[in-house]
Amino acid sequence: MKSTILAIIVFVALVGGAFLLTRNSSGINQVIDAHNVSIVDGKQIIEITAKGGFQPRKSIAKAGIPTILRFDTKGTFDCSSSIRIPSMNLSKILPQTGTTDIDIGSPKVASLQGTCGMGMYPFEIVFN
Repeated sequence: MKSTILAIIVFVALVGGAFLLTRNSSGINQVIDAHNVSIVDGKQIIEITAKGGFQPRKSIAKAGIPTILRFDTKGTFDCSSSIRIPSMNLSKILPQTGTTDIDIGSPKVASLQGTCGMGMYPFEIVFN
C-alpha cells in the first residue's frame, strides 16, 4: 500500500511539471500543456495537435514576436481537420496527416479564439 501511494506521488511530481491546472470561464478546471510554445530563430512556434479536438485547448504565448501556428494531424478525419479563427478571417483545411504552419505575424496582447470547422472544438491562445 505504501509503495502504491509513493508511486502515485512520484508520478504526479514528474508529470505535474509539464502541465498547469487552470479554471476556464465556465469555472471548470482544465489542463493546459505548458510545453507547446517555443522560440526558434526569432520566431515563436505554437504547436497544436488536431484530432478529436485540439490539444492543448489553451496556449500561453508572448505578444509582439513573429508567430507561427503549427497544426499537427495524424489520421485526422473529424471536423478538427478544418480550423477557423474568426478574428483573423482565417479558415483552413488541414491535411489528414501532416504539419501545417500558419504565419500570424506579431500578435499584440490579446486572446485569439479558434474552433474546428463546425464550431464544436474550441482552442485559445493568450498572448501576454
